[in-house]
Amino acid sequence: MTKKEMIVAGVMSGTSADGINVALVRMSGRSRTAFELAGHAEYSYPKNVRAAVLAAMNASRASVADLARLNFLLGELYAEAVLAAEKQFRVRIELVGCHGQTLYHQGEPQLFLGRRVATTWQTGEGAIIAARLAVPVISDFRPADMAAGGKGAPLVPFLDYMLFRDAHVGRIVQNIGGIANLTAIPAGAAASDVIAFDTGPGNMVIDAVTDRLFGKPYDHGGKIAASGRVLEKVIREILRRDFFHQKPPKTAGREEFGREFVREFLRGCGRCRKQDAVATATALTAKSIAYAIRRFAGKNQRSARKPEFCEMILSGGGSKNASLVKMLAGDLAPLGIRVRLSDEFGLPSGAKEAVAFALLAYETWHRRPSNVPSATGAKRAAVLGKISYP
Repeated sequence: MTKKEMIVAGVMSGTSADGINVALVRMSGRSRTAFELAGHAEYSYPKNVRAAVLAAMNASRASVADLARLNFLLGELYAEAVLAAEKQFRVRIELVGCHGQTLYHQGEPQLFLGRRVATTWQTGEGAIIAARLAVPVISDFRPADMAAGGKGAPLVPFLDYMLFRDAHVGRIVQNIGGIANLTAIPAGAAASDVIAFDTGPGNMVIDAVTDRLFGKPYDHGGKIAASGRVLEKVIREILRRDFFHQKPPKTAGREEFGREFVREFLRGCGRCRKQDAVATATALTAKSIAYAIRRFAGKNQRSARKPEFCEMILSGGGSKNASLVKMLAGDLAPLGIRVRLSDEFGLPSGAKEAVAFALLAYETWHRRPSNVPSATGAKRAAVLGKISYP
């Protein structure tokens, strides 16, 4: 490793709250960043911690003391995860970029105590991580974009643009975590041409329905969905909701697709077989993605001669759900889009978001902006995150 290189740990906990992703990334470059994945590992939350995180998300009432304790506890768990990854891959990091665990995200201003405010909250104390690892930590990335008039999300398009832009091929970069989000990169695009937004539920509803009906945290490989029948009427009703018709930039979370939504979804499924409910939740993710592309991503996508986008690069936990991938490929085929995995480009699908926050941390460390205003709606480029020193 040359003196100009730096190994950065990217730490990500998604809205599914299934655990901690750590990516160890070799970074180099001053005017333009080059990076190489040195290792990637996933660590599950202890069951009681996951339960506490899920209970705190979008909660109407919560204990201030418990939220404060959770903040420090997650800092300890993140530090332990990075230490374990360092040991596994025999590297020593110099910087950490930690997204933290989102408990609440409201990108649109709402009335509060006489003022309209937008807000976001990612928990997991950066000072704890810095003290345990003895390296600087950059965390809390979203607020700087929101202060600049953006929605604070999505932030991963910065990585998408750097890694997947192509002079001749238009691509949709689709991540399916708890929430599904896309980055649309036309062929030969400049950064200002990029469109990115949340398309709707990713694994969040599938996981919740599977847990409620089968007592399992997720549908492993999509096997349950494969044995069910999709209730098309339920999906048509849901796709009439305002969120799916709202123009980008837009974000979503448990506020839109959490506990309350799942209760309504199951009521809409009525007395169907349990497998049918899981299949329908899975199809909802696929069809909402295809709907978003048709409606917002490509002006010429329906053109038989030359569609604007011809590839989808898929990543996130949803890429491991065979039923979901099959449904998505079927819904995209009429649009002339074929599905590929980010693994084909040297980036494991489960590592992408963690790599993204390693990259954002590296940019911040060098005082460079890393939001994409065309994706978040920000009025200007912004340097993201807050630095905690050991």
